[in-house]
This record gives sequence, C-alpha cells and structure tokens, in this order.
Amino acid sequence: MNDRSDALKTQRSVTQGASGLKRYQAVLVGSSSLLRTLYYEWCCWLSPIPGAVGLALRKAFWPRLFGQCGKGVMFGAHIILRHPRRIHLGNHVVISEGVLLDARHSESDTVIRIGDDVILANNTMISCKEGSVTIGQRVGIGAYTIIQSAQHCPVFIEDDAILGPRAYLVGGGNYHTDSFDRPISQQGIRKSTGCRVGAGVWLGANVSLLDGADMGEGSIAAAGAVVTGAVAAGAIVGGVPARPIGHRSET
Repeated sequence: MNDRSDALKTQRSVTQGASGLKRYQAVLVGSSSLLRTLYYEWCCWLSPIPGAVGLALRKAFWPRLFGQCGKGVMFGAHIILRHPRRIHLGNHVVISEGVLLDARHSESDTVIRIGDDVILANNTMISCKEGSVTIGQRVGIGAYTIIQSAQHCPVFIEDDAILGPRAYLVGGGNYHTDSFDRPISQQGIRKSTGCRVGAGVWLGANVSLLDGADMGEGSIAAAGAVVTGAVAAGAIVGGVPARPIGHRSET
C-alpha cells in the first residue's frame, strides 16, 4: 500500500462506513471493546489536569492503557495517545507535556517501544503509519522533535543517544517518481531499511535524518545538518546535505 492509499484509508475510517463509535474505536482507541473504549475516554479526561493532582491521577490510571508500562513512568499534561495498546514503555520513562504518541498499525501489536530512563521533552511527536519506532535506554529527546515511520520503514534510536530540540527523523517517505502519468502521491514509497541513530550519538538542534540515514556509534551531527546516508562511527558532520567536518578523535 502506498502513502496516498494509506491516507485515503485513514480518511474513510474517520468519515465513512461504520457508526461513529466504530470509527472512533478504529482510529483512536485501537480496540472494538466497549470497556476498553470507556477506559480510554476516562484517561482522556485526565489528560489536561494540571499540576501534582494531574500527575498523580495519570500515574494511577494510565499504565493500564499500554501494551506494557514499566515502573515509575511519569505523564505530563495534554498528552495525546492513539492505539496505546501498541505502545510499550520501559521503567522511569518521562513523557512531558503535549507529547503525541500515534501507534496505529494494521498488524503489529508492538509499534512504539521506548526503553528505560527515556525522556521525551515537550511537544515531541512519534507517529507511525504501518511503521515502527524503537528507542533504547537513557535516550534524551529534545522539545518539538518529530519522529515518523511509514510503510514498514523503521526508525531505531539506540542507547544513550541525545537528540536536540526540533530534530526530525523519518523512516520511509521517499516516493517513486518514475511515472509522469500518475501523481507522485499515487506511485508508492520506496522500500528501505529506514533510519538509525547509533548508540551515544548526539544530534544538535534542528537536525534532520532522512530515510536511509544511519548515524554510526558516537557520531555527531551539527545543528541544522541534513543527514541522508551513512555516517561513520565517531564522525562529526554538518551542512546540507551533511558532510564530514571532523572526527571526535581529533578534538
């Protein structure tokens, strides 16, 4: 299925066909169970409650929403969840205010996996359209970061990586463009291995990792870099498109 047909499928799921309740369950809840839907609704009511009271209520009730939720997970206000049963959280994860976790998938029950001691700063978005996102342990993700995975092109972020604010990571999203007889949106997405951030990587502010990017262990991308391919372990890259500008062994 290409990205255009996936978008049309989502549009039909929201606006056409079954009853409003069934559409709501299919697109947001990820379950046709009435009991699970009611529990999801209750948890949505808790989302905007501010301060310590909101933190305590979400800590008490939200863990049951997920496929897995470890100990000591903290949930800020105004978090948006879609298909939470497909989200697996490790221990001591911090999900800050305004984070969106969208784990919609037609097959897999493990779509977003977040390891122990991960921090998602304010307004981070992790979105999957038939893809998957895996985040290792002790990862810090800066505010307003966007991570997207489409059409079975995964995103991997390994242990101890640091992502600066407004980073953009995407697995998938490169369309076939060979035919002039059809709109690009109808030609499908090229298959790929997705996008990977190796262990101990540091991405500066506003760094973009496009489909096919692979940051080697301990490498660095300078602020504003656009990475499109493989980066060697320990290398320092910068620019658009990103090119080697140094190596950590030389600093």
